Amino acid sequence: MEKFILKYFNLIRTIIAIAIGAVISVFLIYLISKDPAFSLRSFFLGPLLSRSRLANVIETASPIIFCGIAISVAFQAKQFNIGAEGALYLGAAVGTAFAVSTQFPAFIHIPLVLLVAGLTGALWGFIPGILKAKWKASELVSSLMLNYVAYYLGLYLINYHFRDKNAGYLVSHRLPESAWFSQFIPDTRIHWGIILALIFALSVYYLLYHTTTGYEIRTTGSNSKFARFGGINILKTIVISQVILGFVAGVGGISEVMGIHRRFNWQMSPGFGWDGIVVAIIGRNHPLYIIAAAFFLSYIRVGGQVLNLLSDVPSEMVLVIQSIIILLITAEAFLSQWQYRITIREAEKQEALDESAA
Repeated sequence: MEKFILKYFNLIRTIIAIAIGAVISVFLIYLISKDPAFSLRSFFLGPLLSRSRLANVIETASPIIFCGIAISVAFQAKQFNIGAEGALYLGAAVGTAFAVSTQFPAFIHIPLVLLVAGLTGALWGFIPGILKAKWKASELVSSLMLNYVAYYLGLYLINYHFRDKNAGYLVSHRLPESAWFSQFIPDTRIHWGIILALIFALSVYYLLYHTTTGYEIRTTGSNSKFARFGGINILKTIVISQVILGFVAGVGGISEVMGIHRRFNWQMSPGFGWDGIVVAIIGRNHPLYIIAAAFFLSYIRVGGQVLNLLSDVPSEMVLVIQSIIILLITAEAFLSQWQYRITIREAEKQEALDESAA
């Protein structure tokens, strides 16, 4: 039993954290709401009781998956690049500009738009990567600052060069239909971007765990001195990991535009890059676990919206509940003493077995 616990400790710890967060949520809702039973039903079951809400969970998860797996690649290399938000935003803006400026058949136009957005994001990821590799600049600081640069560059590009002046508000021209992701489930906005996100997650999983490049990224992250001694080019690996981050985030940004909005309408940063950091931490930087983490985060977000809309629980308390659940999951020290005690007991048992065998 203890071996099983050690093997799946992170999964067990996450489940316990969710359970504790749910109990705290129940307590807070009972404390605040005049009809706690209805409020609890709205929060925990609300997304499942409506086709449109369940579809909203899936729609919301799509860009979060992209950003989560993008962040995970850099984190696996122990590069704390938080530039997915900037790469997503600028990739979506440049991809939109390319889409509205060109005309091709859909089977050519869609891949080209995705490629342009991805390459834009890759370039944005390359900058903090090369700064870190060549001049030891903190990728945390440089990527954070570049998020603001990407935001204002994207706004300038759309509002001054590709703005639809007949729309009545600040948005780009509408994308041609040849650059749309079709919404394939009736009466929902679920589009092919979610399928693309899952494909990217599987691809990044294969890259990280079944290729030489992935091995180099993971080895650099776990022990850079050992990686250097083993002949791995550390500087190249750092740059590659951050270029991949930017490419995946850029594709995630334009897929949201192509599938949901059909035009660029983000006058404020959408925040998916920050959500990506959360799900990368929850999913332990494993692309397949990140899929589940993204759907979990999306579910509690939609549940919080239902709770705020239908009950008397204020929106601020919804954010508190969501934060408690996420903080418990991401707390590294949570149950660490339990893990330590089990590890010691297992070591003592193994030592006793070795002595008896001798």
